[in-house]
Amino acid sequence: MVITGASSGIGLSTARLAAAQGARLVLAARSAQALDHLVDELRAKGAQAVAVVTDVSRQTEVERLAQTALDTYGSFDTWVNNAGIGLYGPLEELKMEDMRRLFDVNFWGAVYGSRVAVHHLKQRGGALINIGSLASEQAIPLQGAYSASKHALKAYTDALRMELEHGHAPVSVTLIKPGPIDTPFPMNAHSELNREPQHVPPVYAPEVVARAILQAAGHPTRELFVGGGARGMAAFGQLAPGSTERAMAASVIPRTFSQKPPLRQDALYRASEALRERGDYPGHVQTFSPYTEVVSRPKGALLGILALGAAALVWRSASRPK
Repeated sequence: MVITGASSGIGLSTARLAAAQGARLVLAARSAQALDHLVDELRAKGAQAVAVVTDVSRQTEVERLAQTALDTYGSFDTWVNNAGIGLYGPLEELKMEDMRRLFDVNFWGAVYGSRVAVHHLKQRGGALINIGSLASEQAIPLQGAYSASKHALKAYTDALRMELEHGHAPVSVTLIKPGPIDTPFPMNAHSELNREPQHVPPVYAPEVVARAILQAAGHPTRELFVGGGARGMAAFGQLAPGSTERAMAASVIPRTFSQKPPLRQDALYRASEALRERGDYPGHVQTFSPYTEVVSRPKGALLGILALGAAALVWRSASRPK
């Protein structure tokens, strides 16, 4: 299994869980020291893992990552495009070069990874898993550029899936769409806000996403929301887009501002070197999503329809200003 963005948050949680389940790992990130510590940690527990320092915005480095997997293990059957970065601020105030950098990582990095992964997976079969977001479906104010990158990734992933199906390629293509996850994402994101950004609840733990990724690796899944709140928000956005946008403008924008001073450093252009799964979200973090567990299981889609109603109520309750 190849995992990009493996030194932090969702990628780190996925690496640890996959190692515990016996997967042989090729772990990629920009943070060299953090990757080395992670590999040492996993090997000490008997896992097989190698680290490859990789900036996914550079196509040659992604190709080198794939070659390392082939040289080390002879093949790979799962590729997870998880690396990503955030950007907070009103769209009119964001710098063009920062938005381009965001797309280089979030979109083009996943494109490079998808292309090199599919080239090899078509020969022996396997799974390509792209990590999108709730923002792949519903744009989020003050995260407009990030939302655009995840919208683009959804379109690319969906089109790639159709083309592979037409060619009868033995490759499953999954888009995972997490809601707010308590990772260092807000801390690592570049922000133009006058206070440190924070998630708007409901917020889930990264291991909830990791479980969904590993489920998709073993059981072909088209797409999967992580968190009933995320599914509920997306559903409201489809059924009543105008009302949803007005509600989000009124509730999400003010609640994105924490009480902490603005961040002084970020990971948009430099590696964080922080080996952390969790962020600093001050509220309740849910470690289990009944909705996601139901729909990620075989024959769970019908039950998911019932769970969707509950998910919508969760989001509606959580989105009310406190």
